[in-house]
Amino acid sequence: MYPSYLESYNKRKLDKAIEEGFLRLKSCSICPRKCKINRLEIELGFCKTRLKPKVCSFLQHHGEEPPISGSRGSGTIFFSYCNMNCAYCQNYEFSQTGNGREVGFEELAQMMLELQKMGSHNINLVTPTHVMPQILKSLKIAVSKGLNLPIVYNTGGYELPEMIKLLEGIVDVYLADMRYGTSDMSLKYSNAPDYPKYNQDAVKEMHRQVGVAEFDEEGIIKRGLVIRHLVLPNGISGTDKIMEFIAGDISVDSYISLMSQYIPYYKASEFKEISRRITIREYEDAKKSMQKCGLYNGWIQESGGLERFAGVHIKPALKKQQ
Repeated sequence: MYPSYLESYNKRKLDKAIEEGFLRLKSCSICPRKCKINRLEIELGFCKTRLKPKVCSFLQHHGEEPPISGSRGSGTIFFSYCNMNCAYCQNYEFSQTGNGREVGFEELAQMMLELQKMGSHNINLVTPTHVMPQILKSLKIAVSKGLNLPIVYNTGGYELPEMIKLLEGIVDVYLADMRYGTSDMSLKYSNAPDYPKYNQDAVKEMHRQVGVAEFDEEGIIKRGLVIRHLVLPNGISGTDKIMEFIAGDISVDSYISLMSQYIPYYKASEFKEISRRITIREYEDAKKSMQKCGLYNGWIQESGGLERFAGVHIKPALKKQQ
């Protein structure tokens, strides 16, 4: 059945995932932080989130990758707070300072249904990691009331692989960041020293579940993994290591969104090496890293817009555009 969660709902696999998720909230271990606080008793850990999820906004979003936004927009729910602490976060007003409001499970389910009523292509969960069990509980309510859009799990990539395993047969599309290639950089700029290890293991699990991205006749993604990589100044993101990992441990057919839009938001001005935008040369070097690793599917930034280079090798595609 499509979306996958419809079958999981019917076979009560969704119930089992909800049960396991809430058990983990008792001594919170749903992300690599493993704060071990009791969120069912409204204690606060690193993510500052109580039992109820906090939502900043929900809307039809047209700014995602083309096969996710499509022509009608992606039905996006922006969750407040985060299990990372990126010095340059562009969403810091809700991911770091917590703008938004707590919502009950019924209300969150109603948001999903409203986004479907608007005609959205999918339900796009932005920064879902720290509220995954709560999302699943709301999803069950929404499915019982007619929700039938695929789920996009839109994550910063700091995930526990065992939690991602709970989502098998529930999530059809993973939109996952691969932010850093080395732990010293992830510690310095995101307070997450073990990010590369958990990130790589989680992305492997995502790929095992859904494979390389598949699209419908309109070019809208139906199922699969899309990997985002934000190019940071001065090689801080470790692009070479990440592209080598994708090519060697995931698939050379993987779809990659190579992002050039870094802006020094939030606390970036406190770090001289990231207090500027990236240069054309830095982005060109990132594209060469993809080329060197034989990666050829995805989207690159050209002439102010996103250009898809699916189906052709990067090098000929760039020559043609030049």
